Amino acid sequence: MQGLKLKAGALQLTLCIVVVIALLLMAFMLFIHTHNRFKIQNDFIIETIKNSNKGVDYALSNELKLSDTTIIELTNNKGKTLKAHREFWGVFERVTSVSKIKNNVIKKIALIGGVQKKKDRTALYVQDNNMPLVVVGNTKISGLSYLPKKGVKSGSISGHSYYGSQLIYGNTKTSNYIPRLFSETTDQIANISNQYLVVKPDQFLNITSGNIYRNSFFKPVQFIFSNSEIKLISTNFIGNILIQSKTKIVVENSSILKDVILIAPEIEIQNGVKGNFQAFGSKSIIIGSNVILDYPTALVLNENETQSSQISNSNKKKSKVLLRSNSIVKGSIIYLGQPKPNNYESQIELEENATVYGELYCNQNIDLKGTVFGSVYTNNFITKQSGSIYQNHIYNGTIIIDELPQEYVGVRLINSLKGVVKWLY
Repeated sequence: MQGLKLKAGALQLTLCIVVVIALLLMAFMLFIHTHNRFKIQNDFIIETIKNSNKGVDYALSNELKLSDTTIIELTNNKGKTLKAHREFWGVFERVTSVSKIKNNVIKKIALIGGVQKKKDRTALYVQDNNMPLVVVGNTKISGLSYLPKKGVKSGSISGHSYYGSQLIYGNTKTSNYIPRLFSETTDQIANISNQYLVVKPDQFLNITSGNIYRNSFFKPVQFIFSNSEIKLISTNFIGNILIQSKTKIVVENSSILKDVILIAPEIEIQNGVKGNFQAFGSKSIIIGSNVILDYPTALVLNENETQSSQISNSNKKKSKVLLRSNSIVKGSIIYLGQPKPNNYESQIELEENATVYGELYCNQNIDLKGTVFGSVYTNNFITKQSGSIYQNHIYNGTIIIDELPQEYVGVRLINSLKGVVKWLY
């Protein structure tokens, strides 16, 4: 039998098959290697994100030093770092968490405020000034209420008595002094008008009507400042922007403001404005009709001692936060004033059909003719009807705590829990 002979082409085919198989094996091994590296990298990114959340969580459960960076220890921290920086943005604390693993860096910024315990949230706290609370007309108070030792009773104004079936729809406790704001929040409110003194020249903006101005909270603050009145017309401001006038700021409904801060002795929000912002005044904050200010808005009037003395010794218009009818504020309205003898004026006034989802805090007098879905803390109520003044009277006002979402986070009071107001961008 003669020997079997193969054609030369068969050998070439065999070699080609071997090469193809080798290439496939190499490709498979490269795929496995790449997949493993991708998984490791993905795990690093996920861990970096989780660590950045831990930085915010740490700030929620601990008091970090203000305007300082805290290094947070991590388990198995080889090649890993986590830092948290705490400062203020308006009345809210701003915490920046920076997490790093190898070359992966994740930054998160959260606004932090105060939350009530979910059980027995406070609807009303009236300081005990040795006078009972008097409810008149269609007033309704629903939720846990802290009342003066003399309690609550029904009254009559201009022939209108109290029409409710019970005086307080909820449990009551005896009040003392209204809870104080967190001390650093009070300091921030007192000193916020001096922020322009520490701003660098390249952070100041010159604005033009009709433009849109955006600034991330990951960048330095941008500042708009004027010694004269500022009118915001057909201009949008979004983000890390602070607008300050030495006299007055007027916001027209052609402008949109989101997350910015306004500072001026007098602030006027004209009819129909929509947006959300923090406003800090020292003489007046007037919110027009049909205004919608979304969460987390904060309207803060801080009357200093000099202004209080000047106002008391003159016929000038009294300092006030006024929310006109058919307007909605989702957030906090705060009035901090100096003690006044024979004070028969309202320092916060909600007109009929004005609504607040959040909280009113006033260490003087509130005239509540509108609705608060949330909490009211006040030294006293007052109302003027038919030429008469009624102290510690609520006439046709409504306070209902259960209509405020449990997730609401507002301004910090002393000993209150902390929560995230919103995540910044």
